[in-house]
Amino acid sequence: MQGAEIIFHYFPALSPKQKEQFIQLEALYKEWNEKINVISRKDIEQLYLHHVLHSLGIAKIISFADNTQVLDVGTGGGFPGIPLAILFPKAHFHLVDSIGKKITVVKEVVAALGLQNITAQQIRAEELTNTFDFVVSRAVTELTPFVSWVRKSFSPKSFNTIQNGIFYLKGGDLTQELKPFGNKVRINELKDYFTEEFFETKKVIYLSAKKIK
Repeated sequence: MQGAEIIFHYFPALSPKQKEQFIQLEALYKEWNEKINVISRKDIEQLYLHHVLHSLGIAKIISFADNTQVLDVGTGGGFPGIPLAILFPKAHFHLVDSIGKKITVVKEVVAALGLQNITAQQIRAEELTNTFDFVVSRAVTELTPFVSWVRKSFSPKSFNTIQNGIFYLKGGDLTQELKPFGNKVRINELKDYFTEEFFETKKVIYLSAKKIK
C-alpha cells in the first residue's frame, strides 16, 4: 500500500474530512521539508509508514475520550500529535518542542489542515505549568529523564478507559532502559496491530501517572 492508503486500511472508520486531512499531509510535509528539514530526506518518502502510522500506534492502545487534554513533548514536525489530532478531533493536543523552527512547521501544517484542536508552543516540557490527562512522545530520550521532565504535568482526575499517564513510542531492545520501572510499565507491541516489517521492534510504552514518584 502506498501513501495514505495504509492509514485507511488500518483505520477504516475515518470520515471523508479525516481522509482528506491525512491525504494533505504528504504535500504539506514535502513542501515544508524543503524549507526546514524536520524529517530526514530519505524518510520523507516513507512519511505515512514511518511517521503517520507509527504515531497512530497509540490509537491502537487508547481511544481518547472527548475533551481529553494531551501533551506531545518533543513533537518535532508534529508527531505523534498531528496524526492523533486528526483521528481524535474532540480531544485537544498541545504540541511542544524547544526548537522554534519545528514549531513553525507545526503551526503552518495545522493551519493548512484547519485543525482546531491543536495548540503549539516553543518551550521545554519541564517549564510547562498547566496539566494534561496524557503525555505522548516519540523517542526523544530514554524514559527515565523523560519522566523527570513531565512528572508534574498530569491532571489528578482520570476519565478515560486508561488512567492518565505516558504513552511513549520507542523501538529496539528496551530491557535496560525499562529496568528502573520494573512492572510499572506496560509494553504494547505494535507488530500485534501492524503487519509491516518496520513495526517488528516498535512498541508503545504506557506508564500510569499514579506510578510516577
